[in-house]
Amino acid sequence: MKNKKNKIKILIVDDEDDITLSFKRILEFHGFEVDTFNDSSLALSKFEVNYYDIALLDIKMPHLDGFDLYKKIKEIDNNIRICFLTASEAYYQQYREKDFHELSRDLFIQKPIELEELLKRIDYMLK
Repeated sequence: MKNKKNKIKILIVDDEDDITLSFKRILEFHGFEVDTFNDSSLALSKFEVNYYDIALLDIKMPHLDGFDLYKKIKEIDNNIRICFLTASEAYYQQYREKDFHELSRDLFIQKPIELEELLKRIDYMLK
C-alpha cells in the first residue's frame, strides 16, 4: 500500500447511490481515498490517467454498462486495476464468458458483499 501522503485512490461507479455511499464510507474509514459516481458517462468524462489505483464498476448500468466503461477506461489508463460489481451472477457470467473470458473470476464482486470480503478483494487487486 501507499504511504499516508499517497493514499490508495479508488473509483466506484454504480447507478445505485446507496451502494456508492456505503462503499465510500467503509473504504474511507479504512484509509482509502474514494470518489463515487452514479452515472457511468459522467465518471468517464472525469476520469484521468494515473489518478486512480482501483476502479469498482457495476456491470448493469444505464447508458454505458460496466464492461463498456471498462474498455474506455483501459484505453485511457491501462495500469488501473478494475473489479466488477454485480447483483446477478447469471448476467455477468454470460458476458464474462463471451467477451471478457480473459478476466479472472476473482475480479467480480457479488453484491451484497461483507466488509471483510470487500477489503480482501481490494488487497488482492493491490498485489
